[in-house]
Amino acid sequence: MSAAGRTLEIGSSPHFLSGYDVGVIMRNVILALIPTVLFAVVAFGLAALATLVVAVASCVATEWVAGRVRGEPGSLGDGSVVITGLLYGLTLPPGSPLWVVALGGIVGVGLGKSLFGGLGRNPFNPALVGRAFLQAAVPVAMTTYGPAFAPGRFTSLPSATLALPFARPEFDTWSGATPLSRWKFGGELTGAEELAFGFVGGSTGETCALLIALGGLYLIARNMMSWRIPLAMLGTVGLASAALHALAPDTYPPAAFMLLSGGLMLGATFMATDMVASPLTHAGCWIYGALMGAIVVTIRIWGAMPEGVMYAILLGNAASPLIERMVQPRVFGARPARAAP
Repeated sequence: MSAAGRTLEIGSSPHFLSGYDVGVIMRNVILALIPTVLFAVVAFGLAALATLVVAVASCVATEWVAGRVRGEPGSLGDGSVVITGLLYGLTLPPGSPLWVVALGGIVGVGLGKSLFGGLGRNPFNPALVGRAFLQAAVPVAMTTYGPAFAPGRFTSLPSATLALPFARPEFDTWSGATPLSRWKFGGELTGAEELAFGFVGGSTGETCALLIALGGLYLIARNMMSWRIPLAMLGTVGLASAALHALAPDTYPPAAFMLLSGGLMLGATFMATDMVASPLTHAGCWIYGALMGAIVVTIRIWGAMPEGVMYAILLGNAASPLIERMVQPRVFGARPARAAP
């Protein structure tokens, strides 16, 4: 309808937009990840740098090839696949064989994203799809970690890093246990200060919980992340851990250890909040985060593996559509469907 040159346009919601397009959001996520990436290189040296470079390169190359196959430009320009590569690389042990890193990047983007139609259609976080594939395919490489701040980390690479494809790499001179592994299999607790500031071994980007949290707070302040998901996930882990520790302090670790160790902070902040694979409603975000937190505690405490964040997020991704269906708000004026007689 128009009158005096004015036009009334009627369309579907949303009617108020934030002004942020996908590219702007992705560039801010990359910015939020930079401190964690830099700390990883400082802590693990050339091994971390090589892992991250190959992870990003393999994801970007796979995205380009998949776009050409589909006859679409792909999403190289918006930076989303760069984030996938960074997050994927940050979940890997520093010093992983580079051919293994490339293989996981190809699987994560090729099968976890492009196979479903590309950006906006993937039901699972592609970075974790690649990591989960490697966990099943090469478990030794994915559970072998090096110490942080090792001498010579800027002058040499671990021998396993440049191993030939499908060869058996040697990890004996660059192996170590994560804080979760030491607690799970040896009953040894790592101090909260070491975990918060990253003075421990672990995956490339999971060791410094403080920098990861600061990156998440930046995105929340820019209104580019749902704060409900990480709060629900971390809150569930914290409350459940505190309750178990209160019941049996000699058996279960304190809440601070559970919150700051492993990949929980990285996963809750940058992976569980994937806009494509997570719920949209506020109630759905709370349920989704709490479900993943409960799975993390269950696997860490009673499971055979010391860590469960990856599986918790992938299971949460799978449950996300069902959660959304359960908590969809009732449309104003609509009546519930009647059962057929």
